Amino acid sequence: MRQGVQSEVPLPMQLVSNEEFPPLPQTPAQRRVEDRILAEAGRLAPRLGLSRREFLRRSGGMAASLLAMNAVFGHFFDVLPLEAADAAAFQERTGAPLFIFDVQLHYVSAGYDPSNAEAGRKGAVSKQALLGLRRASRRLNPKLESDRGTLADLSWENFVKEVFFDSETSIGLISTPPGPYPQDAVVPPKEMTHIRDEINRVTQSRRMLAHGLVSPQLGQADLDFMDQQAATLKVDAWKAYTGAAAKGFDRGWFLDDEKIAYPMLEKARKLGVRRFCVHKGLPLGPVADYNHPRDLIKAAKDFPEIDFLVYHSGLLSVTAPKPTGEVPWTTEFCQMKKQAGLTNIYMELGSTFGQLVTTNPTACAHLLGQMVDAFGVDHVLWGTDSIWYGTPQWQIEAFRRFEIPVALIEKHGYAPLTRGEKEQIFGLNASRVFGVDVTARRNEIPKDYLSRMKMTYLDDGAAPSHRWYGWVTG
Repeated sequence: MRQGVQSEVPLPMQLVSNEEFPPLPQTPAQRRVEDRILAEAGRLAPRLGLSRREFLRRSGGMAASLLAMNAVFGHFFDVLPLEAADAAAFQERTGAPLFIFDVQLHYVSAGYDPSNAEAGRKGAVSKQALLGLRRASRRLNPKLESDRGTLADLSWENFVKEVFFDSETSIGLISTPPGPYPQDAVVPPKEMTHIRDEINRVTQSRRMLAHGLVSPQLGQADLDFMDQQAATLKVDAWKAYTGAAAKGFDRGWFLDDEKIAYPMLEKARKLGVRRFCVHKGLPLGPVADYNHPRDLIKAAKDFPEIDFLVYHSGLLSVTAPKPTGEVPWTTEFCQMKKQAGLTNIYMELGSTFGQLVTTNPTACAHLLGQMVDAFGVDHVLWGTDSIWYGTPQWQIEAFRRFEIPVALIEKHGYAPLTRGEKEQIFGLNASRVFGVDVTARRNEIPKDYLSRMKMTYLDDGAAPSHRWYGWVTG
């Protein structure tokens, strides 16, 4: 189970796991950044008539955080000292809001009931099992020893608050971790599409899309379930986990396996739902290699009508780049793509950007530079993997201000990330892939929605929680 990490600082200065990889301890550099943020907040807050916590929850806190990152890691963020003390300056230099389409969002279904014997027999993940993950994680995180948390932090109600009330996200795609069968995932397709339809109904606009789930473990039954998801649920895309060792597989499977995976891809093509999102990188399951993205090359060649979205950019792990700038798995995949000359593969940034930018901005710069070079800036998609990381706003602010250093541009030939290119990544690319009209009106969620949650929230004073829903190493 995920541990809620509470901090005053706007950027997480310790690696938080979404349970798709083991978290690393806080690095000395991250500790220095955190100390600088808190010291600067302590200096500026009294001058502005604010408490330290109040200061850090405003734009000045984000500016101070990015300045601290620059001081420790080198210049990676476009931010000036005056922005820490002047909210108007921060807003002016930030520029007009951008259209933001987050193609990977998560929450945990309320339907997981440990007393549900039928679900247990099917192998569905129960609340008790999820809470058991928290207990099992104590050897990595001693701070969990006294934890008495619940799943409320991961509910769809809190998901709505963190994504739509606390961030600039315009539209999002609901995803889910896998289960033993697609119907028994942490959030089953029926519920994902229900939440999508409910949010779009109350806003009278398109604010949410939803995944269907695929797994080639039951043969014809899986193909029939794809029929049902497309016809009845009207799913917007498919989600697959090749390394999750689904029930019936002792390890995992590959997308280019003509016997196992191709019937599923043929079905996707026939049904007309031709967006295929696949977890690649951040290895899941007992054998890491099933998470390597190399199998997309042949699959994408053989199914040119399908757009393949590579979740997590195929990143092996959150580590420093090699002296050559190589980022394990992602660099190799970029080279493979350039040789193949494909145009139907898109690289998604969920977990990858958020983890790298706060842990090793140099690796983040190499990854972005290489992906834009190999795939084109029009084939990189914004995703945050929130709600695991709380509100996605801190990732939005960090990416909007992120710059590839001149030294890396000159040495490796990377293209600088302009505002226009970031605008493509933030949402224009995904809108093209998913057929979303960027200019269409998108109404806000009503104030009395979710038992008048937003009204109460605003009356109390909007205050992002700075909570990241993952687990950490103490």
